[in-house]
Amino acid sequence: MTLKYLLEKEFLQIKRNKFMPRMIFILPFVALALFPLVANFEVKDINLVVVDNDHSSFSARMVQKISSSGYFRLNKVSADYQTALYNIEQDDADVILEIAPGFEKNLMNFQPAGVLISTNTVNGMKGGLSSAYLSGIINDFSSEIRAEHLQNNSKLKANAIEIIPRYDYNPHLEYKYTMVPAILMMMLAMLSGFLPALNIVGEKEKGTIEQLNVTPVSKFTLILSKLIPYWVIGFIVLTICFLVAWMFYGMISAGGYLQIYLFAAVFVLAFSGLGLVISNYANTIQQAMFMMFFFVITFIFLSGLYTPVSSMPDWTQALSRISPLRYMIEVLRFIFLKGSNFFDLKWHFAALCGFAVLFNGWAVLSYRKTK
Repeated sequence: MTLKYLLEKEFLQIKRNKFMPRMIFILPFVALALFPLVANFEVKDINLVVVDNDHSSFSARMVQKISSSGYFRLNKVSADYQTALYNIEQDDADVILEIAPGFEKNLMNFQPAGVLISTNTVNGMKGGLSSAYLSGIINDFSSEIRAEHLQNNSKLKANAIEIIPRYDYNPHLEYKYTMVPAILMMMLAMLSGFLPALNIVGEKEKGTIEQLNVTPVSKFTLILSKLIPYWVIGFIVLTICFLVAWMFYGMISAGGYLQIYLFAAVFVLAFSGLGLVISNYANTIQQAMFMMFFFVITFIFLSGLYTPVSSMPDWTQALSRISPLRYMIEVLRFIFLKGSNFFDLKWHFAALCGFAVLFNGWAVLSYRKTK
């Protein structure tokens, strides 16, 4: 019965707070609707300057293929390389494509056809992707020309090998399909972490924590009464995010939702426990916010949300194992996109359970209650 009255108090406090209910419903809706469109690593509208020293039909055809790819925007055609380089220096262009003399002749005779790609790498990611996109288009153009030449020349006819790539789980390589599950978990982590972190320290500042300390309520019951409301809030936020993913992006989980809720229940329990641990040690709301912000940012960068864990240095990959967000993002991507079952992710579930026991046990032990 004691737990019932404590829970009633917690839910009444949430209801009377003018800001919290709005944040619970509006933040995940707006964030998941906008963030996947902003957090997109695809680079488009790259300003291209062409220096055509061949002036052949093939060079014109290649430039047309590059312009129609959707990634490049032909800014201008320069007479020489130095003029094109000046456009790079003035930030009017991102990439220079110089076509060497004899391009068509060499290509038809199966000789090396000279092409120079110069990229502005002040923005390293944009420069690297621009060069990779342009190289891929040029290689594809070269293969097309060679295939046509072999087909038209009976003396050079040969058996051709056609490679048709197939991309599983995300066939169109849509970046938002990778980002939606990750951002969904980030929103869940922020709400289920920050709100509990501000709970106990908020009562410290108001002075109401002293009234709880003199009651015969055990520390375990008190911490449990703080956890359950945010556990329920976590399910509400998760449901809102699923609706947004379906309405805005047409994404439906390939593996069902029941096991996602199971993993999310443990994840919210773990992150809420971390928030309560921070709340126990902080003396002011500002301290709690800065401490929670530090942990959340650290967990986000170690989770593989923006950079794949496999691309990190070995020591960082090992360090990423301390991030509960890493396991939950992998779980949601595997279930949402691949349809993985519980047994495929049993070690992820075990890790999340370990975090839940660690943080909540720490929250109970670190709470200083005087009877």
